[in-house]
Amino acid sequence: MSFKPIIPLRPSASPQPLASNGKRFHIWTIGCQMNEADSAKIAALLQEAGYRSTDAEDEADIVVLNSCVVRQAAEDKVAGKLNSLVRLKRQRPDVFVVLTGCMVTNQQDALRKRFPHVDLFFDPSDFSALERIAPEIAEFDDDLQQLPHYYQPETADTAGVTAFIPIIYGCNFLCSYCIVPYRRGKERSRPVADIVREVETVVSRGAREVTLLGQTVNAYGHDLPDRPGLADLLRAVDAVPGLDRLRFLTSHPKYMADEIIDAMADLPSVCEHMNLPVQAGDNEVLRRMRRTYTREYWADRIAYTRERMPGVTIATDIIVGFPGETDEQFQQTYDLLDATVCDKVHLAMYSPRPGTLSARWDDDVPHEEKWRRHHALEQLQERLLTERNASRLGSVEEILVEGKAKGRWTGRSRGNTLIHFDDQRDLLGKLVDVRITQTSPWYLIGEPIGSPR
Repeated sequence: MSFKPIIPLRPSASPQPLASNGKRFHIWTIGCQMNEADSAKIAALLQEAGYRSTDAEDEADIVVLNSCVVRQAAEDKVAGKLNSLVRLKRQRPDVFVVLTGCMVTNQQDALRKRFPHVDLFFDPSDFSALERIAPEIAEFDDDLQQLPHYYQPETADTAGVTAFIPIIYGCNFLCSYCIVPYRRGKERSRPVADIVREVETVVSRGAREVTLLGQTVNAYGHDLPDRPGLADLLRAVDAVPGLDRLRFLTSHPKYMADEIIDAMADLPSVCEHMNLPVQAGDNEVLRRMRRTYTREYWADRIAYTRERMPGVTIATDIIVGFPGETDEQFQQTYDLLDATVCDKVHLAMYSPRPGTLSARWDDDVPHEEKWRRHHALEQLQERLLTERNASRLGSVEEILVEGKAKGRWTGRSRGNTLIHFDDQRDLLGKLVDVRITQTSPWYLIGEPIGSPR
């Protein structure tokens, strides 16, 4: 997917941008919200230095690919995209081709041999490396690094409505299947004051919802001198005037303390939505995944969240077909999801990632069996959500309008449910109460009532 053109949103302390140098850049991004935030920062740096964005890579002077390797399919997409740029590089040798993201870390020598047409490889969030191909960046002082991670797209429907803001980089866990800690390094938290300043900036420019990001977002602050926790940060961000909605992801069950859940329940801007990956419902599988908790502990965190926030929605992640997973162990996962009734389950079939512990083990669950288990959980979720969402018929939901899809306004409830409705007014960025008139497992349809806000 291409990263959309942007207009920089500069805090008052940042330098004035250089005049346009007539050059253009194109950014292609795949992967998590952290990658999206990094791409926004890259785009901002280039625009501040006088470059202009373009949706057409063959018009660009710099083409940046921001990569993901969490699964083999994502890495294959990146490789395919890189190979497709060989033709462009032959036609226009002066074009700079750049690769960043998790595919790069500790792999630069091998990547240079595999993709000799790439001019620059740099690790995730190592933004200063851009000076090698865009020397204009060096004309700015250190204030340039304080540019917000979020920038308003020129043409996107979601312009100025929502913002992703990283608060902690890296991950200290070593889950046996995950390559991310090896590619993004150890956890590094940003100071509270820097995060609050960035939230103030994006809110002053029109953002009404902010999502705080981290590979393990609820580990925030343990490496800072005064050791603030995520609950402290939530309270600080909640106090920003004009912020309507606050979310955070992705959390680890081990660090989902009562204090964080209590802060979610008590702070008015924090949305009633919990994203807490469980990955598997069998304790032996969790042990081999090195997830450091049990199914009972995860279920306890969900139960306490629902006790403190009645009506909260729950999202989780599941990997099926992990090495050694038996039919009985998969049934434990099935039963846990059946009993918990999550509102969103991100399903993945296990694939080995070179460099991880589990890659040394036999990938012994046949592909057909992985598909069967994946499909069984899809069917379970469809049944559970058909029943759950049917109970919402006639209810009223407050949604933040983020854009249009197939001619209808679309947005999300505070519980992160996708809702569509028809209206002739310009409602982009508005909070609208919608009465639900039609339900499905995956989204709701309604009609607006009252005045937008």
